[in-house]
Amino acid sequence: MEIVTGLTATVSKLLQFSGLSVKKNVSGTKNMEEKALEVYDVIRTIRDPEKPNTLEELEVVSEKCVEVQELGDDEYLIIIKFSPTVPHCSLATLIGLCLQVKLQRCLPFKHKLEIYISEGTHSTEEDINKQINDKERVAAAMENPNLQEIVEQCVIEPDD
Repeated sequence: MEIVTGLTATVSKLLQFSGLSVKKNVSGTKNMEEKALEVYDVIRTIRDPEKPNTLEELEVVSEKCVEVQELGDDEYLIIIKFSPTVPHCSLATLIGLCLQVKLQRCLPFKHKLEIYISEGTHSTEEDINKQINDKERVAAAMENPNLQEIVEQCVIEPDD
């Protein structure tokens, strides 16, 4: 066992000195940052269900609320943590649904999506987090014509 541990440490040092491991991490980190910006660019224009503003304008989403991790070849885990404008926001679930729908439609790469309310920003965040990450509930919600119409109004791209 000591031989394996010593060999692993030696190989790690050789890679570090050669710059191979550092270059891979730097390019991997840069790629994840680019993916995160791509995701943010999709969600920032979603309109709030009650107000005429975008989620970006209301600071419900920001660049730092998006995290992207590589799962495999061209497959990514996207984690979004949004902050409702008030701790008792009755439309937080609807905002999560809008995020789900827009990202499913617009992202050009294979992904798994996890959407959460930022910790401490909503009075019922645990319940809402379960709802917005339950695929069956999301599908059922999108079968409701009234909800579907509201979501469409929120996710439609603004005319430039």
